[in-house]
Parts: sequence; C-alpha cells; structure tokens
Amino acid sequence: MRSLFFFVSLGVIFLSALHAEEAVSRILFGSCIKQDKPMPIFETIIKRKPEMFLFLGDNIYADTEDMAEMRSKYATLKSDSGFAKLLKTCPVFATWDDHDYGRNDAGAEYPKREEAQKVFVDFWNDPADSPRRKRAGVYDAKIFGPEGKRVQIILLDTRYFRGPLKIGERRVGGKYYPEPDAPVPMLGEEQWKWLEKELKKPAEVRIIGSGIQVVPEASGQETWANLPKERQRLFDVIARTKANGVFVISGDRHWSEFSRVTENVPYPVYDFTSSSLNQIHPRGTPTKNRFRVSESTFHRENFGEIKIQWEGKETAIEVRILDMDGKEVFGTLVRLADLVSAE
Repeated sequence: MRSLFFFVSLGVIFLSALHAEEAVSRILFGSCIKQDKPMPIFETIIKRKPEMFLFLGDNIYADTEDMAEMRSKYATLKSDSGFAKLLKTCPVFATWDDHDYGRNDAGAEYPKREEAQKVFVDFWNDPADSPRRKRAGVYDAKIFGPEGKRVQIILLDTRYFRGPLKIGERRVGGKYYPEPDAPVPMLGEEQWKWLEKELKKPAEVRIIGSGIQVVPEASGQETWANLPKERQRLFDVIARTKANGVFVISGDRHWSEFSRVTENVPYPVYDFTSSSLNQIHPRGTPTKNRFRVSESTFHRENFGEIKIQWEGKETAIEVRILDMDGKEVFGTLVRLADLVSAE
C-alpha cells in the first residue's frame, strides 16, 4: 500500500513525492540566513532539484525577547520569493540555533524559550498533533524510504536545555572553553531518552542535524566539545543502540568544513558543516580544528548536498559543499559499509 507524506509549509499544502517505497537520494542542507539581506542562493538550491531541504538553525536573526518582533522577522523571510519557491519544491524540515532561538549563544537561561518555540512551530506550520507543540524543545525525527534504503532524519535541539558554558580569555574563535568536570547539560534528559529510542528504530542511513558543530575541537566557539561529557555521551548512545550509518550535519560557523573523529566512537563519525546561506564571514580565518578532513574551509555563501548512491555493489554517500553558482567547493565520498560498528 502506498503511503503519502503530507507537509504543510507556511500555509501551502505540499504533497510530497516521497512515498514509502521510494528511496530518498538527494538531500540539501544549510544554515544562517540574515532575513534582511538578499537570498539569491535559494534559486541555486532549487536548480539542484532537492528531494528534501534541512534548515539547521539561525534561520532568521531575531535576537529579541519581543515575540512580535520575532514574528516580524520570520515574516520577512517568508516574503522572499526564493524561500517561498523552495517550500513548494520539496519537503522542508528545520531546527533552530541561537539567533532564531532568541539570543546570541543562549541556552536554557533564555527567558522566552517557551514563547519562541511556539513562534517557531507556527512559522514552520507544524500540524496540530506535532510533538513539538506539546513538549519542550524543537527536536524532531522522521524516516523515509523502503526497507534496505531507509533514511532517518534526526534534528536536535541544542538550545532549550543547554546549561552555562565556561568563559575565559577570548581567542580567535571566541570566549568559550571546555568544561570537563561539571555535569552541564546539552540536550536534557527527556531529549536524550527520545534520541536513544529514535536510534533504535530500523534505518540504513541516519543524518543527525545539530545547530552547532559536534566533532570539531573547542577553540573558543560554541561547539559540543565545550561539554566533552555530553559529546562523548552522544557517541556512546550511537554505540549502545548499535545505530549504524550515522553522520552529522551542522551549521553556525559562517564557513564550511568537514570533520571526522575516530577515537572513542563505534566507527568514524563525520560532521559536515555548511554555513552561511547569505553571509560572508568577516574574519575569514577558521578556528583550530584537529579533526578537519576537508582540504580547506569555505567562507562565502554556500549550502550542502548529500547524494546517496543506493545502486551498485555497495551504498555510498557523497557530500559536497556548493557555492552561490552551484559549483563544488569540496566534497567527499563515504561508504556506508565504513559507518558500521566493529562489534
């Protein structure tokens, strides 16, 4: 029996071409949109014929405790013709980062997080029965495709529950330092329980979306490495659930890079960062990252593209960073067989 997925995006009912028996093979992603600046990159994205697009946060720059102001900034994004066209092109899913959460670098201390979540789910037109309308946090997950070719999308919320970060002397990347001892939360216990349950569901490819980078080392910026116990907990839950085929996509940095960790993980864990959709990093100097495996970083407007090669002797995942003109900046090919626990 054919199953159809219905998506409601900003008032437009979208009947997806994604059926239960059809594999997803082309997923695009990106982050960081200044709503008051031109967004021509959306036209480039549409030309790539995405089957799905994932927004990884900073989808607007709200930075406010005034929900009327936040809604106004979302309205500015909604009015962009390229953004509106993208919503009609393919299913779109989103999580948030600090600026659309409401305050730069904010975590659980942000006083309007409940109100901001309502504005968020209203803008992305979550249905009335969406879990994100009933529980704290905007984390979400869905599975697409037939058995043997299933893709699981997991979008984390790294804002709503996150505790305070350790602050020290400012470096090139910022003022934050790792906190190796204190049990500072990243996801919160309910989200951790949910994540473990999701990772136990059957899927061949699992894409974890995080607003902030997971793999890169802590070099002043906001990153999971500032909370090393939480970062290791993420790797441990992947191992404990025997969830093969996991890799991470992230945003936030206003540059793109690929990172990989091979220590204390069940198999190599990749983090593919794409940022920003319409902003140029003013400094142009990336932070130190010993886990970087891309031949460079890229600091102009860009988006990411994931192409899953289901056919052939073995499944492979090609991830590329593309510029404003749709030209490849750098990319890599990962065999699905290499994202399998040795146990």
